[in-house]
Amino acid sequence: MRIVLVGPPGAGKGTQAAYLAKNLAIPHISTGDLFRANISQGTPLGVEAKSYMDAGNLVPDSVTIGMAEDRMEQPDAADGFLLDGFPRNLGQAEALDAYLKGKDLELDAVLDLEVPEDEVVKRIAGRRICRKDSSHVFHAEYNKPKTEGVCDVCGGELYQRDDDREETVRKRLEVYHTETEPIIDYYKAQDLVITIPALGKVAEVTQRAMNALGSGE
Repeated sequence: MRIVLVGPPGAGKGTQAAYLAKNLAIPHISTGDLFRANISQGTPLGVEAKSYMDAGNLVPDSVTIGMAEDRMEQPDAADGFLLDGFPRNLGQAEALDAYLKGKDLELDAVLDLEVPEDEVVKRIAGRRICRKDSSHVFHAEYNKPKTEGVCDVCGGELYQRDDDREETVRKRLEVYHTETEPIIDYYKAQDLVITIPALGKVAEVTQRAMNALGSGE
């Protein structure tokens, strides 16, 4: 299966992508992972991306598209993939269509994780990260530490990242509405969009998605 996963920041795309890819036995292709891998390996695309990032500029679509196409060429993606964070705008969606058409392939579905905007803000703005180990993540409402401001695991100080502050989250949502939401209409015109309510436990959301894809138990 060839699937695109879309949804606003805080919808749980990364978490759902990992579970769905495992259940469907296809690789999870994340834009963030692609950038990190290309930059750390010093690939030509990674070097080009880093030059833009170091200068504080946005990485052009051509670089992102190049990285995604290179990854989709890998042997493990021959029978399918799940794209997370790509395409992010209409230009990238059109480039993906052109790439697949050139390979005589097509997408099977676009999963749209639907979360109310206030819930997105609550999810992200409530995050608290441990200063000693950023993998220790708590939440002011959903996963409270035993002692406020102190990591249960290592005793480190918990803090709110600047990216997680409410005003920043609302700006990120504005960018999502402007740049990424139009691809949902683009794919609806191709009858590919499946909307998945993304509220509830992780396993429940995964099962909804699997059922919608016709792969549920």
